[in-house]
Amino acid sequence: MVILSQILGGAGLAAGISVGALLAQDMLGSDALSGVPTGLFTLGSALAAFLVGRSTQRFGRRVGLAYGFIAGGLGAAGVVAAAVLDNVPLLFLALFIYGSGTATNLQARYAGTDLAPANKRGFGTSMAMVATTIGAVAGPNLIDPMGAFADSVGVPTLAGPFILAAVAYGAAGLVLFMLLRPDPYLLARRIATETAAKEPNGSANRAVPKVGIGAYVGATVMVLTQIVMIAIMTMTPIHMRAHHHEMAAVGLVIGMHIGAMWLPSLFTGILVDKLGRTPMVIASGVTLLLAGVLAATAPGDSLGLLILALVLLGLGWNFGLVSGTALVVDATVPQNRPRTQGTIDVLIALAGAGGGAMSGMVMSATSYQALSLGGGILALLLIPVLLWARARRAVTA
Repeated sequence: MVILSQILGGAGLAAGISVGALLAQDMLGSDALSGVPTGLFTLGSALAAFLVGRSTQRFGRRVGLAYGFIAGGLGAAGVVAAAVLDNVPLLFLALFIYGSGTATNLQARYAGTDLAPANKRGFGTSMAMVATTIGAVAGPNLIDPMGAFADSVGVPTLAGPFILAAVAYGAAGLVLFMLLRPDPYLLARRIATETAAKEPNGSANRAVPKVGIGAYVGATVMVLTQIVMIAIMTMTPIHMRAHHHEMAAVGLVIGMHIGAMWLPSLFTGILVDKLGRTPMVIASGVTLLLAGVLAATAPGDSLGLLILALVLLGLGWNFGLVSGTALVVDATVPQNRPRTQGTIDVLIALAGAGGGAMSGMVMSATSYQALSLGGGILALLLIPVLLWARARRAVTA
């Protein structure tokens, strides 16, 4: 059921991301503010991540994830209404609520690790993420058909993908609420409690262990990769339209990018489990650097090079998310895991909100090339983070 919900959730996520910046550009009449939609729904995802994490801790994955997806669907419907009414304040509010779907889509990856053994946590994360690929790739490539449908019912063309997002997120929430039984987190917590009680001098009431240093490393990895990915991805449709690419080409580039974010997850999970978390974090930083350099140097009219740059951008993000998630799960236990996961996803969302909001301003003040190159260089900070963690572990030992 998690897999089915992720397929639907991926469609809702990708459809809105593809045209959010373009819709804002049309309604606001400013390139400098075209990064605001990504900033808003990413900021909304921060609140949702906090609420989903807390509700999961208390009620389980089923309730937390279902309500998060349904809220995202309501937000998408609000975006459609704002476009029809040409109401900018409503657009901003609806985009904020729409972010709930983004947060929930990411939180669902943890469901794949609840019952996974320690040497399969990367694979468990990847299984949930792979399912997202189907919807995530289909969403951007439905831009033109959904735009045509929107026109036929009197809705602005660019609001069409948000109609798809409203239906997809709502369906994902209903699937989880009705069919996710038994709840994987509640079952994992019960097993951990029963195991602790059977240990010598064990007690189900013993103090919850502290969160390990790996959680801080994993959080930093995911925050940095989110900033880089969001900033470059958000401005790519604006950059392409400035070079007279058709909407179908924009949908193709973003669809390939989002596919690269999710599709490699099955193999990434295996690599994270076999090679280790640290090598894959390094691979993430190097891949994001290559993406930034290629995006900065590719001619604006070269569709092929833009596709390659955005594919590398998605792949680098994927490496960071899967390895970072595994680090967080390794450093937590069921008793403190959802709360910690929710808090970390709040930081990821806030980082993405900042990256999305600032990307338009940076591009307006400089260029798409400067934005892309700066993002690639920023990704190299992952390496000092690993060195710091190694030094801390050595001191602790």
